[in-house]
Amino acid sequence: MFIISLSYKKDLSEVDKFIESHILFLDKYYSEKKFIFSGRKNPRTGGVILVRNVDRDTLQEIIKQDPFYQNEIADYDITEVIPTKYDEDFKIFIEK
Repeated sequence: MFIISLSYKKDLSEVDKFIESHILFLDKYYSEKKFIFSGRKNPRTGGVILVRNVDRDTLQEIIKQDPFYQNEIADYDITEVIPTKYDEDFKIFIEK
């Protein structure tokens, strides 16, 4: 499981130009059951994506498809997480 932390490196006016295509990118990986959640940071300086069912190399390839990556809108910080304790409701997201 991975946490991707995006940090915008361009003004929000540039971010907003690519938000619709970024949402389509997210939708693709939600439909493939790879993304668990995503959302904006508050204040709006970037976003976070929680990812499952991929290895680091595959994740790097997925990120390259993001319009924010392709248009140099954001930097990506990837952290691998191995859940060892979690709420029972979260159990369905834990890889076996």
